[in-house]
This record gives sequence, C-alpha cells and structure tokens, in this order.
Amino acid sequence: MAKFLVQKSEPLTGEVTISGAKNAVLPIMAATLLTEEKCEIKDVPALRDVDVMCQLLESLGASVDKRLDENVVEIKAEGDIAFEAPFDLVKMMRASILVLGALLLRTGRAVIHLPGGCAIGKRPVELHLKGLKALGVNVDEEQLKRGIIDARADSLRGTTIYLDFPSVGATEVIIMAAALADGTTILENAAQEPEIVDLANFLNKMGARIKGAGTDTIKVDGVTSLKGVSHNVIPDRIEAGTFMVGAAMTRGNVLIKNVVPDHLKAVIAKLKECGASVEMGEDGIRVRGDEAEITSTDIKTLPYPGFPTDMQSPFMALLTVAKGPSVVIETVFENRFMHVGEFNRMGANIKVNGNCSIIPGGKSLKGAQVVATDLRAGAAVVLTGLVAEGTTEVSQIYHVDRGYEKFVEKLRALGANIMRVEE
Repeated sequence: MAKFLVQKSEPLTGEVTISGAKNAVLPIMAATLLTEEKCEIKDVPALRDVDVMCQLLESLGASVDKRLDENVVEIKAEGDIAFEAPFDLVKMMRASILVLGALLLRTGRAVIHLPGGCAIGKRPVELHLKGLKALGVNVDEEQLKRGIIDARADSLRGTTIYLDFPSVGATEVIIMAAALADGTTILENAAQEPEIVDLANFLNKMGARIKGAGTDTIKVDGVTSLKGVSHNVIPDRIEAGTFMVGAAMTRGNVLIKNVVPDHLKAVIAKLKECGASVEMGEDGIRVRGDEAEITSTDIKTLPYPGFPTDMQSPFMALLTVAKGPSVVIETVFENRFMHVGEFNRMGANIKVNGNCSIIPGGKSLKGAQVVATDLRAGAAVVLTGLVAEGTTEVSQIYHVDRGYEKFVEKLRALGANIMRVEE
C-alpha cells in the first residue's frame, strides 16, 4: 500500500493548472452508451475512478481507447452490449450506477449491484429508481432487498418527475434516460451543479433536446437517436478549491489556472471572509494568504450553488489554523466528519455534535500517522500536514488517487514538502 509523507513546508507559491472534472467526466463516459457511434472526450483526468469506468464500459461491450497521457478517451459502444455490470467493478465506485439508464435504453434491462465509493454516509438510490419508474421502468423489489437493481423496460415514456432532494446522481440518470424516451420529461427540484450542465451540453451535442440544466427545472424532449461527438470536460472545481485553500492556509501566493470562477462563488466568498485575497484575472484565480491574518468563519454545506460538501473537509483544515473558533454544519451527508479524528490526532481539538463541528482554531499542529478516510478528507489531511510541525504520514491514499490527478507533483511544483512512498 502506498502512503504520503508530508512535512511542514514553506508557503505554497507559483501556479497550478486544474485538471478536468472527475464528477463531470464519469457521467459523460456513461452517456456514450446511448449511441453506437464513437465519442471522443478530452481533458479527461488520469484518475483511478476513470480507469474503473473504462473497465466497466469495456466489460459491457464498448471499445475504449484510453490515452490518459494525452487526457483523451475514445469510446464506441457498437452492436450488442451486456445488460449486467460486473460486481467487482461496481463495488469500487458509486458512479457505476450512472450506466443504469443507458443500459435500459440499449438492452431493455439493467442489472447493477448497489455501488460502493467513499464511506461518507447514506447515498440511497431511491431517487434514481423513483425517476426511472415514473418513466416506465419496472424494478424487481425482491432483488432490490438483496442489494441488486434488476430493472426492465420495453420503452420509456416522458413524464413529470419531482425529486424530494436535488440529487446529482439521480438528476444525471434521469436526464440520460429521458433523452431517448418517448415524449417530454419535466424534472423538478433537479440538481444544479456545473457537472449537470456539462452532461446536458454533451448530450445536446449528441442530438438530445435538453433545456434548463443548471436550474431546478429541466425539460427533456425525447429524440429517436443520438450521434457520436467530441467534447471537452469542464475544469474540476473541487480540485481548484482544494489548491485555493492550500494557498490560503500556508500563507502562500498561488495562481490557479484552467478554472471557472462562477463555479466557486461560495468557496471564494468564504476564503475572503477568512482574510485571504482572491483575485480573478484572465489567466485564472490568484489566492494569497500572506496579505492579512487568516481568521475564522462558519460554513454550512448545501446543494449547489451553496457551499459544496466536497469542500467541507479541505476548508475545515484551513479553519484548524485560522484565528478564532469556527462552526461547520454538514447538511448533505450525515457521516462526513470522519476526518475530524484525523485532524485531532494532529492537535486540532475539534468537537462534533451531530451534524455540527466546532473548531477552536489557532492551533499549533503536529505531524502524526493519519488516514485518508475518504477522497476529499485525504486531500485535507495532506494540506494540514503542510502546516504541522514534523512529519505527517497519510495512509489509505487510494482514496486520493480516485479524484486528484498528479496531486503530489502539483503540490511539489508549488514548493510543498511531500513524497509518495510505495510499500
């Protein structure tokens, strides 16, 4: 097993180029199953999750040409494809469920075990299935009790669907299925994340008729077929936010390139509240933590455009060293404070009460042996190690490999004292 060794570093300085968004490329890759023509996806990050999705598509019968050294993946799902996703791949990545709608449209049936991923709390598939049932899909309830989605549909019919919660995954699955359904589908209380917009843009290039992506109401007029296209994935806003926080908490000066500022409004606002300087320019976003004292603030995670839950743990890392107490309220996932124990090993002294964490701030942290409890928490403890005295040893870093391309290389280029050790 590999691990990171992190030592207290000088302030991060220089510039970093953000990779394509993991949470955008995975549903786009799944959507290539909706056509038999070749699709070319560019700006694809070289990540473990991308590898798993490539393997999943190949196992279903698609041809995948993966050139991640060029950040390009070409996919062609021609002819017959399988309807069952292999369990050994599905258990590795929650995004596996994104192929559900495409399999139903191509084969009339989809069999997928309930997927794995980061252990950050319940992420039920009821909303996915509710939407698909409304479109005319039959789900074997007995199989579902055993943890297996076995769904069938001779055809899909457009309808009006209301999501009880603006689930990103459910929104993606439903608009993919609705793209080739008969008639019009109206999806209300839809997720509004930029990754939803990128998926809709990709589908529209293919010939779909989707309007309203990025708002809480999406209208999909079904079409009879989709074509192959070429598409550039949007930049990863969570990776960008992670490096922005790293610049602020190390009192650094970093230019973040290939970033969309509008995707990061909530993070930018909170960084400014903490005293960091955030300037938008034609070449990117410059974040400085060396012009004023970094002070505390409170955050509450919410669906987009609120403060992203994926930025909760990296921002908490900043708050451990900010002057004054802070409060973090997590409303999206009920089990996303597992990293608190790792911060406390380093001296953060954070208290948790339900979905609320109280961070005293201003702590002098010390290096320790810590665990990457999930993808974003792994990045967060690395950032904490950059400001802690001594050496921080981070294990279970396969989580970080799932979502950050060349994380060590990018940090080292900014002056971070970090190395990867293969055991």
